Amino acid sequence: MFDLKPLHPDAIPAALDKAMRYRLLNEPGEAESICLDVLAVEPDNQKALVTLLLAMTDRFGLGHPVSAARVQEVLGRLRDDYERCYYAGIARERNGKFLFNQGAPGSGFEAFELLREAMEFYEQAEKIRPPGNDDALLRWNACARHIMGNRLAPRPAEPYEPALE
Repeated sequence: MFDLKPLHPDAIPAALDKAMRYRLLNEPGEAESICLDVLAVEPDNQKALVTLLLAMTDRFGLGHPVSAARVQEVLGRLRDDYERCYYAGIARERNGKFLFNQGAPGSGFEAFELLREAMEFYEQAEKIRPPGNDDALLRWNACARHIMGNRLAPRPAEPYEPALE
């Protein structure tokens, strides 16, 4: 229907700064659009991919989540192992907190499972983190506090009932 107008490569740094400002203004859709424009010019731009991933997960808090497949696709394009683990944790943590805040039946169990997955990714990131970067530890602690503060627990195992003959 429309041919999108391509960015000039020289405009990419300013566009990425603008995407971050839109995230701070709680307008993740605008940030996401800018990142897609950047990636159309530079498909491997790591800063754009990270900002896109963060904008996508910002949408969880607004009740407009994106598909897990789309998040995974962006995560798979990150080159750095640490960032891939760290941002996989971020995605699960944000999704878990979103589900918990929805308050639907069983959401506490789902939130617990997603937060525990996030913590596992943060533990992987911790092992390969750059010197002086404790971001993964901070996020792990935030997940732990959320679980403990809200008394989240794993889903109980289904009781086994033998079939009657």
